Amino acid sequence: MFKGSLVAIVTPFRDGQLDEAAFKSLLEFHVVNGTHGIVVCGTTGESPTLSSAEFERVVNLALETINGRLPVIVGTGTNSTEVTLKKTHYAKKAGADGVLIVAPYYNKPTQEGLYQHYWKVAEEGDIPIIVYNVPGRTSSNVLPETMARLAEHPHIVGLKEATGSLQQALNTLGLCGDKITLLSGDDALTLPLLAIGGKGVISVTANIAPAEVAEVVNEFERGNLAKARELHYKLLPLHNAMFYETNPIPVKTALGLMGKCSSELRLPLAPMQPANLERLKKALKDYGLI
Repeated sequence: MFKGSLVAIVTPFRDGQLDEAAFKSLLEFHVVNGTHGIVVCGTTGESPTLSSAEFERVVNLALETINGRLPVIVGTGTNSTEVTLKKTHYAKKAGADGVLIVAPYYNKPTQEGLYQHYWKVAEEGDIPIIVYNVPGRTSSNVLPETMARLAEHPHIVGLKEATGSLQQALNTLGLCGDKITLLSGDDALTLPLLAIGGKGVISVTANIAPAEVAEVVNEFERGNLAKARELHYKLLPLHNAMFYETNPIPVKTALGLMGKCSSELRLPLAPMQPANLERLKKALKDYGLI
């Protein structure tokens, strides 16, 4: 259902408030540069620091601005099933095309707990769900066998795979087949995941190089593997630079350097350390972005 380059878009702030003009400008930037879909209120969008009112405003602003031109997916996952359901209901009512639900963090649920969490939201949420598996942030790993159980639900349509393990991705696809769409959750592994049956990426790097990230997927789908590989390796220094510090610190800093929006972050995220900032500037200059 969802494929291609789906940008995990930042949430721009200015003086502590949502910068609506900058957000709308970023959304249009993605429309004209070939991004295949927008993911709002995810990790890159600093969702943990958004108030309920801000969450709703970001969702509504994205849907109003995009106006059906691209799919809009909303990050609704929390470590509370009831809060996740509440956010999912809001996304559905607002008109979102789907939701991205991160595995519950901090609680460290069992595999049965993970299964019941997602199944309940799928049953009551009535909207396409992409499971987001990122154990490095959550301490919860949705194992292939659990994902196979979840894939039986018609509303669970995809998996954002961010374990960093190609073996786990292979095992998951081996069990799920075409019941789910596999999306890379790590820009550096997009091409390898496409090669084993993935259909795209939920990308950080697409915030700053949307056309190029989209073209990697486009060329692969056209069967132009050599071209896709060439583009992927050209992007690799940018992919690496986006994780010089915790995401979204580098990507927001990069957007600020590019003049796309303020680099303002919300605590507990802090501005980049000077040495890493210089490394980031070099990567952006080498790629021709600044």
